[in-house]
Amino acid sequence: MAQTGERGVQARMPAWVRNLGESLGRPVLAVVLAIIAGAIVILITWPNKALDPFSNVFSAYGALFIGSFGTPVSISNTLVRVSPLIFATLSVAIALRAGLFNIGAAGQMAVGAMAADMVGLTYIHWPAWLLIPAMVITSILAGAFWGGIVGFLKAWRGAHEVVTTIMLNWIAFWGTDYLIDGPPFTAPLGVNQTNPLPPQATIPLVADLWNRTLGSFLPKLDTFSYTADVSIFVALFCIILYWFITSRTTFGYEVRVIGLNPKAARYAGIPIKRNILLVMLIAGAFAGLGGALRLMGQFSYQLTATAAAADPTGFDAIAAALVGRTTPVGILLSSLLFGGLRSGSTNMQAVAHVDPNLVLIIEGLIIYFMAADFIPIFRRLLPPWLRPRRRPVMVAPPDAPIVSSVNGDSAGQGQAIGLAERQKEV
Repeated sequence: MAQTGERGVQARMPAWVRNLGESLGRPVLAVVLAIIAGAIVILITWPNKALDPFSNVFSAYGALFIGSFGTPVSISNTLVRVSPLIFATLSVAIALRAGLFNIGAAGQMAVGAMAADMVGLTYIHWPAWLLIPAMVITSILAGAFWGGIVGFLKAWRGAHEVVTTIMLNWIAFWGTDYLIDGPPFTAPLGVNQTNPLPPQATIPLVADLWNRTLGSFLPKLDTFSYTADVSIFVALFCIILYWFITSRTTFGYEVRVIGLNPKAARYAGIPIKRNILLVMLIAGAFAGLGGALRLMGQFSYQLTATAAAADPTGFDAIAAALVGRTTPVGILLSSLLFGGLRSGSTNMQAVAHVDPNLVLIIEGLIIYFMAADFIPIFRRLLPPWLRPRRRPVMVAPPDAPIVSSVNGDSAGQGQAIGLAERQKEV
């Protein structure tokens, strides 16, 4: 009777609730464990042992939250970091869907920003309606080209994408530094930075857009305090575009099959080489666009030598994509998380006197706990009626086409059959 009641509770539980729990359980647990571990680090390293140690932890995390999302100004500062992080995370995530590990988002962002800067500084007399689209398109093409190199080497030469993306990162960093330090783009007086973009090559701040529209009958915003630019809206649109590509197109389904089981994809006749190239082209395009929009939206609208190599956005994106599990909502939430940690670390240092490197420790711990996957341990501690049910193994219908495998790979056969059925529906 008890088992019947438990099955009844599980049956009445909506499927989306179970799916949401399975999707969020692992990242949320990793974040909670990382925060607890970070608190232990604070307790061990706090200089004044006479004070209440737990109040120090609450003070540090409270200052971190206030500096990230506690006030409208802090939210604006956080969005400044979140916007480029979303683009870089999309770049890493779509590659992960195909089973590729794109560590080159940082270099692709640098190439996209430099390409847009070259256009903006060359055609300074063009009007905004022509110059801004030209810069955006150029950055997309430059980033796609840089990512396409990786895709080509992976698909046709078998070169490992981790090695090629790391090497291309440094080529991008030092190549952009070479262009920044020399004419015709370098600023006068021997400084290692480019000239600032002309006004018609920049995108407005959200505060400016508010003041020009809703600010006519609502309180105006201070443009010196609210520094978030309209690239956040472009980032949200790109998340929707990413969802459409990965979930509502045949190409997205083929990419998922390649990432899950390349043998099944090959047996089903999916063009693996072409799709790998296309994935890296799209990944580079996302990152290149993010680099350009950050340049066009943030003062001082100029590139600085060695700044690309020191920028953590491209590498934070790897963590954000893994924590977000490459899903659109997960990418948004994880980008807010890591952007908030970066943005709030300054306030945590100023108010609670905790070294801002603590957020780097927390980020590393989140990835560690994601990889360790403690979910099975905690699942055993739950009551039976709260444990998620295992999904039944999919069995092909009697009229499904038979796909043979030379290696006897039953998993590959199942994937290929599923793909064939999906293509019939399309």
